[in-house]
Amino acid sequence: MPQWKQFSGNWTVTQQVQAKGAGTWPAVPGAPTIGTATGGNAQASVAFTAPADTGYPATINQYTVTSSPGSITASGSASPIIVTGLTNGTEYTFTVTATNDTGTGPASAASNAVTPILSGEIYNWGINTSGELGQNDLIARSSPVQVGALTTWTSITGGLAFNFAVKSDNTAWGWGQGALGNLGQNNNLNYSSPVQLGSLTNWEKVSSGDYFSVAIKTDGTLWAWGRNNSGELGQNLVTTTKSSPVQIGSDTDWYKIATSNASCLAIKTDGTLWTWGTNNQGQLGVGNTISISSPTQVGTLTEWAEVNVGKLGMGLAVKTDGTLWIWGSNSQGQLGLGNTISCSSPVQVGALTTWLKPSGGAYFSGAIKTDGTLWTWGNNQNGELGQNLSTLTKISSPVQVGSDTNWSDLQASFYQLSALRTDGTLWTWGQDIDGTLGHNTRNVDNSSPVQVGSLTTWVQIPSGSHTMRIALKGT
Repeated sequence: MPQWKQFSGNWTVTQQVQAKGAGTWPAVPGAPTIGTATGGNAQASVAFTAPADTGYPATINQYTVTSSPGSITASGSASPIIVTGLTNGTEYTFTVTATNDTGTGPASAASNAVTPILSGEIYNWGINTSGELGQNDLIARSSPVQVGALTTWTSITGGLAFNFAVKSDNTAWGWGQGALGNLGQNNNLNYSSPVQLGSLTNWEKVSSGDYFSVAIKTDGTLWAWGRNNSGELGQNLVTTTKSSPVQIGSDTDWYKIATSNASCLAIKTDGTLWTWGTNNQGQLGVGNTISISSPTQVGTLTEWAEVNVGKLGMGLAVKTDGTLWIWGSNSQGQLGLGNTISCSSPVQVGALTTWLKPSGGAYFSGAIKTDGTLWTWGNNQNGELGQNLSTLTKISSPVQVGSDTNWSDLQASFYQLSALRTDGTLWTWGQDIDGTLGHNTRNVDNSSPVQVGSLTTWVQIPSGSHTMRIALKGT
């Protein structure tokens, strides 16, 4: 039978923990171990494991998950717990606490970051020589056309002449050019309408390069398929093309990926940055120009939050402190350092701590700040900097695009930029190769942002090629 010390007054949580002895004193549970958070439509599923120390009394009555930002909570008796009422388009992390009859214990570490999104409709436009517009034909379009009639798509990505998308049931689908196995169908065929990638229902997101793709599953594992000339499939080998998905290593903590040309950058849930693939311009950020055929960590820091890869030899990333870092080719000032000196390791752009989302094109870059302003720098041959300049002079330091403060997302292609505003409108500018700006024109460049149609429900614009674009519209 437990022996209780005499105590006058009320027990505090601290006193309970300090007074615990040999499992007999009142004590709160320890911290649960956080698992993986997975986003959905205005919600997230948060996995965790029970604390090793359940406290005394030993029965845990409930677990509580809390979001950041917003402090939105949800409770349950076991993992996972679904947190509802989240805002689509907002990035969240989560902590978990355990409660027994004595009280509530300390919170777990924060989870990986997830951004709940709406399911919606896919639209394509531009050149269509390989069926990449998903229209079951080879006819080019100069304004957005819906791919099929489904409204259950949650994630999209564009390669050089092909696309991938994930549905709300976590199936993955691809269409367009498949000449190098890049559609993952175990063949080299083109498909002019979406075809499912195998039969699995645990795909979370896909990112496509020129002729390959990398994907994260809901269990945090990493997979790749397609061309492998420079080790971009992460298999510790080169030249062996894979026409169906192969796992990269055995880690289960991947959560953000970016691909371009033949290189990859990825962030793990612990905030570390990893890279592999071609490195001819120092775009892998490891201090040299030697290509790497398996994931290699960039430095030792654990505070990377956002990552992007330029189309021709550049890497970009934002840390949790809001600083912007960039590396690789700099022939046109695309690193934003006020010069044209290339760097093969991350270098900070200025001293600001208000950067939010970066994106790199062929020879230029752009980024959104936390105040909703949009900035660009680098080559401006096609008006891609959005500065409405009559002269197409390159700019080697960030310059603001207009004066608007409601930009929410951007994605650079080779010579174009696409951007979303908080009102759900879509804007594009730069080179208009056969209608890729989506303005119902062909080969009419724009040197300042122009709205695509009049819709106000666009929610996602992944990086794509210079001849074809893809976007997700909420329903």
